[in-house]
Amino acid sequence: MGHQDWMRLALEQAKLAYDSGEVPIGAVVVYNNQILALAHNEKEQRQDPTAHAEILAIQRATEKLGAWRLSDAALYVTLEPCPMCAGALVQARLKTLVYGATDLKGGAAGSVMNVLDINRWNHRIEVIVGVMEEECSAILKDFFSKRRR
Repeated sequence: MGHQDWMRLALEQAKLAYDSGEVPIGAVVVYNNQILALAHNEKEQRQDPTAHAEILAIQRATEKLGAWRLSDAALYVTLEPCPMCAGALVQARLKTLVYGATDLKGGAAGSVMNVLDINRWNHRIEVIVGVMEEECSAILKDFFSKRRR
């Protein structure tokens, strides 16, 4: 499977979030071309500000692997991670981050700031930007448009 295939799965997770009234962000952790974890935002459901799709996916992946290092894993997420999530990616030692839409208000993987590229970190993450960007942006725009009405 390629980047678009994995991002489609992340978009399916985003749709689950959308349908449950959550900000529609989905994430998939892939390891050895296998799905390790799927997640979507659950902040409202859990009443937990840390229940972002990326955090939940990392937690599920490390639980499944039985190890906290995800050194050979990739995270696919529909929106550029926030500072909290970007920090978690570094801490989990993810190999690759692939995201769809850029977050010009709070992105921390290259747009507003870049938590992933701090010279003092002992770990670097490969970043691939813009995979299925239009689709990833569209679900967010639709969600917030309906919310404003």
